[in-house]
Amino acid sequence: MLSRPPVEDRSGVSRNFATLAVCWAALFVSVASAGTSATNERRASSPDSPASLSSSPSNADDQPPSAEARTLYTLGQLISRTLDTFALTSEELAWVKAGLEDGVLKRDPKVDLAAEADGLHKMQDARRLATVEREREAGLAFIAAMASAPGSKRLSSGLVLQPLSSGVGDQPDANDHVRVHYEGRLIDGTVFESSRARGTPATLPVRGVIPCWSEALQAMRVGDRSRVVCPAELAYGERGAPPLIKPGATLVFDIELLGVVR
Repeated sequence: MLSRPPVEDRSGVSRNFATLAVCWAALFVSVASAGTSATNERRASSPDSPASLSSSPSNADDQPPSAEARTLYTLGQLISRTLDTFALTSEELAWVKAGLEDGVLKRDPKVDLAAEADGLHKMQDARRLATVEREREAGLAFIAAMASAPGSKRLSSGLVLQPLSSGVGDQPDANDHVRVHYEGRLIDGTVFESSRARGTPATLPVRGVIPCWSEALQAMRVGDRSRVVCPAELAYGERGAPPLIKPGATLVFDIELLGVVR
């Protein structure tokens, strides 16, 4: 789940998320490497010693057997999320594991890391662009289908607005804040964010949300429930919001406008 509502990134950071992700992965490895000796000493007297960890998982269904094993598994999950842009196959992942293991255990690298940096960035860019193209094609087909549904309206920006129920309250403008319930989904139906699941409506600035939200909210009245289909260029663009939202992804939001806060 996203940790916050779909608010537009106004930080001015120009590098894409995927590049930052690689830096985070490197940081994880550096921290793990630096702490290897101390960790080994601690484990010698720790209840969660290597014996209690029952060595390494032998298959994909193995469950972490202890608190320390669960923590280590969590570290692996976090590192995996930084690699989402690469869309690795099982065979490719084996080489990533080999490089990670050699780095953490301070073995000599099998390649010249500096010489391979350019190839790494080229692979990253190529795979991100391939993902963008796949998502774009799927999104265009989805948008066309939604735009042809009864009651739907496709706006000039490309956004599709489908009223689900009507209200008679105030209509917000760009300077207002609004109180809403919402659910965000991928076009395959996967829910990535829901205020209803949290049990608390969100209060958001109309100017501060992603462009499709800002446009849709100003077309709604308090009491309205609408389904909003957002092309990537009106949502998270070619950067996406990995790992939940891929680069170039079209998104669907069900929005209920509960109130205008002035």
